This record gives sequence, structure tokens and C-alpha cells, in this order.
Amino acid sequence: DVLPSPDGPVPAVSITEIRQYLRTRGIPFHDGYSCLHTPSLFADGREERPPPSGAPYTLFIDKTTGSFLCTATLAEGTWQDFQAHVELRHRGGPAAGSGEGPEEEEEEEAARRVQEDARCIWDRALPLWQLLDEEETGHTKAAFGISLVTDATLKRFGVRYLRTAKALVFPWFSPRDASLKGLKLLRAEKKGDATTYVEETLPRFDSYRNLFGLHLIGRRDTELVLTGWELDALALHQATGVASLALPRGTTCLPPALLPYLEQFKRITLWLGEDLRSWEAAKLFARKLNLKRCSLVRPGNLQPRPLEALNQGLNLTKILRDALPASHKSIISFRQLREEVFGELVNTEQVAGVKWARFPDLNRLLKGHRRGELTVFTGPTGSGKTTFISEYALDLCMQGVCTLWGSFEINNVRLAKIMLTQFAAQRLEDQLELYDEWADRFEDLPLYFMTFHGQQNIKTVIDTMQHAVYMYDITHVVVDNLQFMMGHEHLSVDR
Repeated sequence: DVLPSPDGPVPAVSITEIRQYLRTRGIPFHDGYSCLHTPSLFADGREERPPPSGAPYTLFIDKTTGSFLCTATLAEGTWQDFQAHVELRHRGGPAAGSGEGPEEEEEEEAARRVQEDARCIWDRALPLWQLLDEEETGHTKAAFGISLVTDATLKRFGVRYLRTAKALVFPWFSPRDASLKGLKLLRAEKKGDATTYVEETLPRFDSYRNLFGLHLIGRRDTELVLTGWELDALALHQATGVASLALPRGTTCLPPALLPYLEQFKRITLWLGEDLRSWEAAKLFARKLNLKRCSLVRPGNLQPRPLEALNQGLNLTKILRDALPASHKSIISFRQLREEVFGELVNTEQVAGVKWARFPDLNRLLKGHRRGELTVFTGPTGSGKTTFISEYALDLCMQGVCTLWGSFEINNVRLAKIMLTQFAAQRLEDQLELYDEWADRFEDLPLYFMTFHGQQNIKTVIDTMQHAVYMYDITHVVVDNLQFMMGHEHLSVDR
């Protein structure tokens, strides 16, 4: 995915400007946690005046980016699109977006095809409790570690089983009209004693904007638990009865497009997993969701992930009650830090960061990749810095570390070619028939490129980085290299 280019950077808009604009246009709104709420401008395109204040507030404007989403009509766009639509209505012109261009039609057609494919798989899959053979049902449940999850829970969430793929099927229903929008397939693969899980989504991973279980949420629900895995959401709801949702990409990222659906909750508890990366992700997501309403379940021996807690017979309600508030006061005592310090002592290996799979010697030197640290690689021209750093970053990216590349020296096409070759670990120019297969797998990595090239204004670059961190939960930024970005004359001024 390529971020906006310097010719058309993301126009920054402040929350103050958004509020002022809505007031001057007479559009009623109220302040939410991550979004401003207004009545929809899209429910009736013919209306020329602003919607009446009694209309339901189904349009959400992101306070950080100004992007909007109307949950009633699924209309979405940038802050500039919103303003253009308001101006058109003001002049009594046709509603913006009512005349669809070829691009929109193509996108709609692609979405329709994906939904048809999803529907075919869904129709072929069987409800797990309807498998004729009890032994097969038991064996399947055991393979996914869900022997204690009841048929009633599986039925409520609509989980099915696809025999041909030996995969569980999790549906993604539209919260608007309960139609099937897509699905996720989960396979369990045994390697010795360990079980690894392989996921596949329809539509593709990067456009799979789903909160599993969202169609079951009632309007009056005010408390929610967010998990990083569909099976955790099942276990949580069964054990506690609380509303629980699963994020589409686990602990990798929380797409801002999903924030409007989480606005109704006064209290959100994040219980994402049992390792320190889940804990770091929970703290990052809580900032997006508004710290004041968030609590976090700290990973530890007696607080594993929800499914594991159910299987161990732990009291999940008590674990939720003991969740830590996400917002810390400016001054705190050791008593409030005590649990976190204990967590760091218990998980010394994980505190060292995400280990490189391909570079054991690097793990000895740097221990692992940790947030908030700067690593500088130096060496003469042609010594292989870019080649090495692309593999070093790829290694982390393949482990789910969201990565942003700023390549100022070589262009993105050449960099992507190097990384794809390293990813496939073979020369694809000699086997072009394998290109699509490897490119599809490469496309699913949480990897983004800035489109700058050559000397740049540092403020523009920093703004783009900050935007990427908010949109894609980037935790690793690569700048290659600083001299090209700054221009040589700047370096002597302030090393």
C-alpha cells in the first residue's frame, strides 16, 4: 500500500476547524470518544437544508483525520469529500457521490464478486453441531482447542466448518442489514506438539474491515470486551455473558474505519492475548479509542488469553473486574506500577523485543526490536546497507510488525523487487509462473511505503509518518537514507 505522495499530502485538519465548520453550516453534532457524531447527510440526498436535530446521529467524523463514515448508508470519504457534499447540498445540486464514476463501479463489482465467493463457501460449510459423526465433531473441536465451547455459543455467533479445507468459518455480517459481507477461514496445523493457526480472509486481508460478532450487539449495550481472536470472543461471551468482539487483524492494527462502530460503548476492556506484544498493542489501541473509557487485561500466568482461561477453568469475570484503567495520572506511586514491573520480570525474554528469525547474531547484539528505539546503520557506499536493512525489516514484518518504509535513495519498485525476492528466497525472474502466488502472499504483509524520493521537507515527512502511525498502527519506521532526505547542505548545519 502506498501512502499519499508529497504532491498531494494528507491535508491536515484540526478538531477545532471541524467543529467550527459544522457550526457555521448549522449541522448539529455532539462529541464522542474518537469521533464527532452528526445526523446523516446521505440518508436523503434530495434534502437541501441540514438534517433536523431530531434525526438519528449515524454519521461519524474521525477527530484525528476528519474522515467520515455513515453507518446507515455506508457512505464514507475524506474531510474534503464531506465538505464538498455539504456545499453541493447547500446549492441544491445533486448529492455528491450519486453519479458514480467507472472506478466506483469497478470497486462495487469487485465487492459483489467477493460477496458471491464468500456466499458459495458459506453455503458449502456446515454448522459445527450438525456434523453427523460425533467423533468428527469432538476431534474438530479438540483440534481448535474449543472442546468447552458449547454448541449454543457456536450457533449464536454463526460459526461453521468447511470439511474440504478442515477450517472453521467465521462470518462477517453487515451490522446494517445482516447480509454476509465476507468471512475468515481458520485452519489448525500440527507441528510436533505445537499447533499453528493459518488464517485466510475474503475479501483480502487489507480490505477486511470486520468486527466479528458486531451484528449481535444491541443498541443498549454500553460495555464491551475487545479481543484479538474470534475463538477468544466465543469463550468470553460464553463465560461472562458480556458483549465481545474480535478485531479482524488481531494485535496487528485497529483500522480507524472501525472506530464509529465502537462509539456507543462507555467502557471498553482490551483483552488481546497473553504476550507483551498484545499488551503493547492494547495500550496503542486504547489511545485511539480514548483512554478514559478503556481498561486493559495485563498478560500474566493467571491471566492468559480468554480461550486458554476458559480451558484452564479460571474465573473470566474476575479477570475482567481486575483490568487496569488505561489512563494514568501524571504522577503515580510505585504501588500503581508494581504489577507492570512484575510483568517485565516474568517476561524478560519478551521485554527484549521481537526477535529476528533470520539473524541470531543480531539478537545477541540488539536483543530484539523494541518500540521507541533508534538504530543507525552506517557503512560506505555499496557495502549492502539497503539490501541488509530490507531483509532485517522484512524479517520483523513477517512476524506481524507493522512497517513503514521511507526510501529516499532508491525507488519503491526496485525496493519492493528486492524485498519480494528476499521474501520468496528465490530468483523469481527465472520462474515467472510463481510470481502471482508469491506476490499475493507478500501483499498480505503489514508493509507500507512512503512515495517521497530525493530531498524532502522534514516536516512533511514527519506528518506523513504520524498519519501512518494513526491509520495503520505502524511500530517500525525505516528511513533510507538520512543524507538523501535532508540534502547534503543541511547536514553540516545540524548533525
